[in-house]
Amino acid sequence: MLSAVEECVGKLEESIEDSKELDNTLREIIDNLREQPKDFVAMCFSSNKDIMQELIDSQMKKLTERNDALEAMVMTLKKKTMVTMMALSTRIDELEGELALCRAAVGKGVSSVALSNEDVPKLKKFVGTRSVCDVDNFLWRMESYFHAKGITDDAVKGQFYPEFTEKEAQAKLQGITQRGTVGEYV
Repeated sequence: MLSAVEECVGKLEESIEDSKELDNTLREIIDNLREQPKDFVAMCFSSNKDIMQELIDSQMKKLTERNDALEAMVMTLKKKTMVTMMALSTRIDELEGELALCRAAVGKGVSSVALSNEDVPKLKKFVGTRSVCDVDNFLWRMESYFHAKGITDDAVKGQFYPEFTEKEAQAKLQGITQRGTVGEYV
């Protein structure tokens, strides 16, 4: 009987050992199952992160291109505004001179009036632009200035600008040729 009990105890010990091995195996399987969802979730986040980064980069590129286009448009508008303001300033100066002449003529009731030095606006310096219109306007303002000051003698006028200046300026302007595109000049 003792041997039968020993035999049963041996079988029980084997069964306990088998149960422990089975328990360890089950624990490993359960641990692996617990780790798999973590790896899966991490993989999903990693995949979504890359997609989101690509989307953000794409939007950033589009926004940068739009920003560059807007900056170029603003710079063009600034340049055009400056040119317009310069032209308007020149025209205002011309009109102020004409207004002074008209006021003097109406005030004295005569057709030709010699204005005092305070009534005649001072000539503006020529800025050296390449426009035929600007050169003509400058020369016209000089003639108007001389006329308003009562200077009719060509010898006196010659002291203010060199001889043949108008013809030389027109000849130089006719010799100007365009190189490149119009956009390069703007």
